[in-house]
Amino acid sequence: MLWIQVCKDDELVDGQFRIVENEDGDEVLVARAEGELLAVLNECSHDRRGFDGGCIEAGLLVCPRHGARFCLRTGKALTPPAYTDIATFPVKVEKGIIYVQA
Repeated sequence: MLWIQVCKDDELVDGQFRIVENEDGDEVLVARAEGELLAVLNECSHDRRGFDGGCIEAGLLVCPRHGARFCLRTGKALTPPAYTDIATFPVKVEKGIIYVQA
């Protein structure tokens, strides 16, 4: 897996996320939640669509269509209608730039 540049560290504030694409065409969602940088696959396990239009509440990623909640730290599906966890990815900051390994 390669490290993909996401954005400048100061451009991603708490409660926001950015979506980047890896070399295989998969989308990865990188979020700052409760001061921590976290990354998950940008695909709800319930309907296989992305989280665009969703939000972060109390460190959880909320699907915009059916309200399923996922733990950003573990990718665990926490509420129906999602029952399957989603993949997580390492995140780092170097020289003020956020990177995700995906």
